[in-house]
Amino acid sequence: MHIDIVRGNITEQKVDAIVNAANPSLLGGGGVDDAIHAAAGPALLAECRKLRATTHPDGLASGLALATGAGDLPARWVIHSPGPNRHVGQTNPKTLAKCFTNSLYVASRLGATSIAFPAIGAGSYGWDPEDVASIASHAISEWFEMYSHSTSIHRVVLVAYNDKVEAALRKAFDTPRSESQLVHGA
Repeated sequence: MHIDIVRGNITEQKVDAIVNAANPSLLGGGGVDDAIHAAAGPALLAECRKLRATTHPDGLASGLALATGAGDLPARWVIHSPGPNRHVGQTNPKTLAKCFTNSLYVASRLGATSIAFPAIGAGSYGWDPEDVASIASHAISEWFEMYSHSTSIHRVVLVAYNDKVEAALRKAFDTPRSESQLVHGA
């Protein structure tokens, strides 16, 4: 497995699947969810509405994951996984870890070879970026230890939206910035 940590916009990542830190309603929300829905265009919202009308009338619980098409995004799929919201008392780190592992499982079942994650929970859901990074690092590493022999995924991209998140991810995944990243501002 190859891990990349990049600073940028998850909607621009050229990977098979991007993970949406989804609103449990599946119908859009703020932050990453809003950016993904805006960039994907109306096809994504139409698929999410269909899910709400059929298999997921109550939305999607924190820690679970499901896939849709990606609309106008460069990815093939969007994997929706609502993070736990610390502001409403959802503080179990195992639920946050499941966002990462369940997303990997869904991507692997689709045959994806690459996946991009945001720092699920580190935005409007109130999780400290260092906690998110540590939980993500352990969850992703443990998942690959268990499934490396049977998964199609060989590249994981973690997308940071600011300096604090990027630093936390680099520390947790032990990946310092390279000279070329420093020169080019990646």
